[in-house]
Amino acid sequence: MIKNVVITGANGFVGTALLREAQRLGYCTTAVTRSPLAFGFAAHNILLSQLDANTDWCSLLVEAKPDVVIHTAARVHQMNDSAEDPMQAFRAVNTAGTLNLARQAAALGVKRFIFISSVKVNGEQTLTDNIFNASHQPNPIDPYGISKAEAEAGLRSIAEQTNMEVVIIRPPLVYGQGVKGNFSSMMHLAEKNYPLPLGAIHNKRSLVALDNLLDLIITCINHPKAANQTFLVSDDQDISTTELLQMMTLAAGKNPWLIPVPMSWLQLAGKLTGKQAVIDRLCGNLQVDISHTKETLGWMPPITVEEGIKRCFIEEKLC
Repeated sequence: MIKNVVITGANGFVGTALLREAQRLGYCTTAVTRSPLAFGFAAHNILLSQLDANTDWCSLLVEAKPDVVIHTAARVHQMNDSAEDPMQAFRAVNTAGTLNLARQAAALGVKRFIFISSVKVNGEQTLTDNIFNASHQPNPIDPYGISKAEAEAGLRSIAEQTNMEVVIIRPPLVYGQGVKGNFSSMMHLAEKNYPLPLGAIHNKRSLVALDNLLDLIITCINHPKAANQTFLVSDDQDISTTELLQMMTLAAGKNPWLIPVPMSWLQLAGKLTGKQAVIDRLCGNLQVDISHTKETLGWMPPITVEEGIKRCFIEEKLC
């Protein structure tokens, strides 16, 4: 039975929640972070200033003696990226940094390496008749997705050459307490309940509640059938942008006030105002098929989208 777990990126959105859940379940955890853990965590905390091809993990791994490494640390999407070469910057952390850690973990006898990748390895959007699944040929578009895809390929090679098992998990947009970015902006709009011209968007998007993602990660720590598998994950309940905003507004205790403006009008407005990328995100499809995940692991998402969104607002008001 696996007891010792190392979690990288344990100060991040997913990593913090994962560390708390792993501790609740009785795992002996070592948290790897760039800054000290928040007050209240009893986990052993090791600070690392860099994550790249030159990071020395040996003493950390020898000290922690992990059965499993869960690698959540990554260079994530930057709105105003200041790097001279963004592609190289993403590769240095997400590809070279990941593979360097994995090689050292394998050499020191770590049994399993769980890599939190991204659905961006599959691509950016799906057509109405094309839903991403784990067997699809990767088609990453941006530097973040490309760096994650290259890390996945390298990890599979390490698994073939060593005794270390690799588990790859590709989440779509993850939401929950403390979420930032566009999802947080939409939550604030729902709380204000302004009239919005977003009442007739008929797209389909897969999301994953933080609690559902954590449940899958924890399942993969011990499940024998998780070894050397790639899993897509979602709430298994694809929704439109209009439905998402309606759920958010109701969760905020308001009545939705969404004006049914046709999608074609929104797309035209996007072209005229230079906001085409924003409209594409609002109106585009991104669906994942998690049949392989459910069938292989006997796993189901424990909470619904509605419950996940409610928890976002309840937690936010309690903080």
